[in-house]
Amino acid sequence: MLTQLQVQNFKSWQDTGPLEIAPLTGLFGTNSSGKTSIMQALLMLKQTVESTDRRRVLHLGDERSPVDLGTFYDIIYNHEAESDLQLRLSWELPKTLVIRDPEKNRRLFDIERLSFTTSIYQDAGLSVRDFAYCFEDQRFGMVRKESSNSRQREEYDLISDGYSARRTKGRGWPLPAPVKCYGFPDEATGYYQNTGFLPDFVLAFEDLFSSIAYLGPLREYPKRTYVWAGESPVDVGRRGELAIPALLASQSWGQDKKISPGYGKRRRTVEERIGEWMQEMGIIHSYTLDQIAEHRKEYELRVATKPGGAKVAITDVGFGVSQILPVLVLCYYVPEGSTILLEQPEIHLHPSVQATLADVLIDAVKNKKVQIIVESHSEHLLTRLQRRIAEEVIAPDQTALYFCRMDGGKSQI
Repeated sequence: MLTQLQVQNFKSWQDTGPLEIAPLTGLFGTNSSGKTSIMQALLMLKQTVESTDRRRVLHLGDERSPVDLGTFYDIIYNHEAESDLQLRLSWELPKTLVIRDPEKNRRLFDIERLSFTTSIYQDAGLSVRDFAYCFEDQRFGMVRKESSNSRQREEYDLISDGYSARRTKGRGWPLPAPVKCYGFPDEATGYYQNTGFLPDFVLAFEDLFSSIAYLGPLREYPKRTYVWAGESPVDVGRRGELAIPALLASQSWGQDKKISPGYGKRRRTVEERIGEWMQEMGIIHSYTLDQIAEHRKEYELRVATKPGGAKVAITDVGFGVSQILPVLVLCYYVPEGSTILLEQPEIHLHPSVQATLADVLIDAVKNKKVQIIVESHSEHLLTRLQRRIAEEVIAPDQTALYFCRMDGGKSQI
């Protein structure tokens, strides 16, 4: 779970400063104030992790990725291509990472929280100036060797502050370029006798970003039928296109994966919890999700708007139902410990529903144990969050509400 983020020289941000990221974090502000860019920095790292190209320093995006940021010139602050893009983040590990001495098999470090920093610049292409994983007084990473010889610009030294990394005899060569912007090449363990644990840091970084789910502001239109062949998607898709398959997949979960709506209350299925929230929001009274015929993979979502009313297809009721459904499914479908990025979840929703959405986010954070970072324009969502903090429904240290603005051509927070 993320605990801190800092972005420098990224789009309209010269420097965000160190931002504390709480279990429920809200980003508010006017259009073009920079709040979306903070989420895009995380999405850029996520799609870099998911890229199959080990030599790609950053995956800036294409038509298939969550975000398409263009070129380095497009993302660097003030288009100053000679500047370095710098990213820093800290996170709590889901379980203690035990680092052992590769030679003596003794415990070296027990790590519960990691920090990561990287600095990226443009030369002939994108290159990593340095990166490091930090905890307590330890720092492990790589730094580019300074040399006037242009052929050596992709040679690196190992960083091992607070730990004595011992070279293997006869292997005094410099290290090649990092893997992407965060990974150690094989030589980082092959050239040293006692650095076999370095890949553990990389795996922890990749695990962090594999646990991040994103739902964008433009969600799919409702359909009369949905196709599901038994798969279990990792999330609901960036446009909510997998919300129905995710909801159907959740129906096969056992008791241990049901959701607690609060202390002393009966555990609910994902389907039940979503139905309760949509009823509380006043959007619909009830819904069913049924196979249109035995041995078919087409399903139909039908809703009743009032008690005892006839159920109709989701396409025949207000547009808001199809827009809020992916938000609700995502909040309760992803595994415990996941981080959810929500971009303008209030779009197409009535102000009273926007306010209740704040209660949904609080419930998911407290009872589903997920982290939510939401970017929003909704005053109703914001004031409900503030009210619930004042009422002690959620603790102040479980929330962080940020306000972005443009000042003098750069974003401030």
